[in-house]
Amino acid sequence: MKAVDANLLEFLKKGTQFVVPIYQRVYSWEPSECERLWDDILHAGTRDNVGAHFTGSIVYVEKEHGTRTSAEPDLIIDGQQRVTTVTLLLAALAARLEKLPDNEQEPVEGFAPRKIRGLYLTNPLEDGERFFKLILSQGDKDALKSVIRQAPTPTDATSRVFTNYELFVSKLAHPAVDLVAVCLGLKKLIVVDVKLTRGADHPQLVFEAMNSTGKKLSQADLIRNFVLMDLSPQDQTRLHEDFWYPMEREFTGVHADRFDEFVRHFLTLKTGSTPRFGDIYDSFKAHAFALEGVGAHRESIVIDLAQHAQWFVSMALGKEPDAQLAKAFAEIEQLRATVVYPFLLRLYADYAAHTLSQSDFVQILRDTISYLFRRVICRIPTNSLNKTFSGLAGSIYPAKYVESVGARFLTLGSYKRFPTDSEFDDALRVEDLYHSQRAPYFFRTMENHGRKEEVSTAEYSIEHIMPQNENLRPEWKSDLGAEWEAVHSRLQHTLGNLTLTGYNPELSDRPFASKRDMPGGFKDSPLRLNKGLGQLQVWNEAAIDKRAAELAAQAISIWQRPHLSEDILAGYRSEFAESTGFDWSLTHDILDAIPAGRWTGYHSLAEAVGTAAQAIANHISKCSTCTHPYRVLTWDGRIAELFAWSDPKDRRDPAELLESEGVRFISGVADPEQKLATEDLLALVEDEV
Repeated sequence: MKAVDANLLEFLKKGTQFVVPIYQRVYSWEPSECERLWDDILHAGTRDNVGAHFTGSIVYVEKEHGTRTSAEPDLIIDGQQRVTTVTLLLAALAARLEKLPDNEQEPVEGFAPRKIRGLYLTNPLEDGERFFKLILSQGDKDALKSVIRQAPTPTDATSRVFTNYELFVSKLAHPAVDLVAVCLGLKKLIVVDVKLTRGADHPQLVFEAMNSTGKKLSQADLIRNFVLMDLSPQDQTRLHEDFWYPMEREFTGVHADRFDEFVRHFLTLKTGSTPRFGDIYDSFKAHAFALEGVGAHRESIVIDLAQHAQWFVSMALGKEPDAQLAKAFAEIEQLRATVVYPFLLRLYADYAAHTLSQSDFVQILRDTISYLFRRVICRIPTNSLNKTFSGLAGSIYPAKYVESVGARFLTLGSYKRFPTDSEFDDALRVEDLYHSQRAPYFFRTMENHGRKEEVSTAEYSIEHIMPQNENLRPEWKSDLGAEWEAVHSRLQHTLGNLTLTGYNPELSDRPFASKRDMPGGFKDSPLRLNKGLGQLQVWNEAAIDKRAAELAAQAISIWQRPHLSEDILAGYRSEFAESTGFDWSLTHDILDAIPAGRWTGYHSLAEAVGTAAQAIANHISKCSTCTHPYRVLTWDGRIAELFAWSDPKDRRDPAELLESEGVRFISGVADPEQKLATEDLLALVEDEV
């Protein structure tokens, strides 16, 4: 590798041609970044005391065995954004100067339009693609060619090349702009010229090291460069066109941020560990290196990623052709349960390989949806569900696919549990559904269950049959009885009192009889949710409770729990225990996250991770990787009688250690105000989901 300071215009002039490889991201500088470069150029051009202005580095690798003086182009691997922007400014400057009188077209020596074009933008003696000094990647390639040739801008142009070119055209046309200052500023632009030799230098390592300046690359950008950069140009083109670009194209527009999410799910499935969003690229590299270490080729890694991306797009981005599967996938998206995708990617792989039938796939998706939604209604903390689903694939027995997955759901304990019918029923009747984020999903599903022609509920709003207004009309107070305030407070936002209507403003706070009989009222409603309301004479506590029980029973039949006998479950419990053992990773994460000055109990920690208090005590007394074991006390805040450090040589007094960290003790009991309950412990690791 050779790095030297160089004048940017000289760099462009001496280079035969620079090509942005196909694996590089598209040109993406925002107008604000162009404005900043423009200001820097004017600043340098108007001040004699500014001899040069540093704009960053340009890293390029020679193509095959070419040299700077050969006809072979160099591949830019870093700095393409600033090189492209300066090229656009030069093109706009040449166009502006051409409009001036002949004697004003060269405000600074060397900046006549034909010189700008012939020295920095084109190779005048060449034809075809070799005519252009800079060749961009993907959709920007033709856009830059069009600008250099001064062709009209297409009406449907989407490339930022056109946007930023027009920005510079507009700035240069302003009467107050000093074209001399622009030319002088351009002459002062300095870059670090970094040339890499193929076969001797490692482009990817250099690229990573120099990615600390300029427009920050996404994890997807880094992965794309990593998988394609070291391949031959022919292999780069083939893999990019056949696999990478079709995959990446699915994640454009509103789905752009979901590519990183997909790779995270992919890595969770492949490695069993969920990387943080900022560590996706490093985790992918580690995964790739591990595969290459056992003989895999880079091509197979790209193909595997592209295949899983196709399945993810089918599930998460609404591209699934099978109607039943598509409906289930849409529900999972409505529940915003992205943590399930590592598990679903495994299911889809088996479905594509015909190991899992369509009907069984649908059934497992229904069980998964029920598991997720019941937990939401029962307010079971969702923290670390990623750990549940990342390990669920290991419980699959292909010969008994649906049964084994259902058994695993039913044998999950504590905070991972699948709520029972009774637990779900109780929660449905008393839960404040009106303020739940899942309320639209719930009522849409309830209304359309069993319908062949679904009703679009988007045009309807949630209606309180008994108004939520605290200043109830006399008719309502009479219907609700002497304890109307308590009834209103307890039931106003619950299942029995909520429905859907398109006449919310008209219904307003009217008495029940008026809501029932008015045009568009409950008697006229075509919605199944309003069935029976038109025949009631009064709406009171008993009516609300009765309707809540009926709707809860319906919900239990929709979001069903798997049905397996205790004998079958007993067999699976034994097999799961033997095959997996207990996963202590969440225990370690929580212990590591408990802050100084706080403590928790063995029972609280056991409930958070899904085991018994005695098992927690036994584990942390022997585990050398458990941090802060002294911050776990008995339920009432005492040091456990049998507390022991994992290191027998450790003689520290746990009580003294806790006091030094700020825990207050009174008569040997830790302050209960400083205790972390189960939900507090799970909140400590919420960022891990």
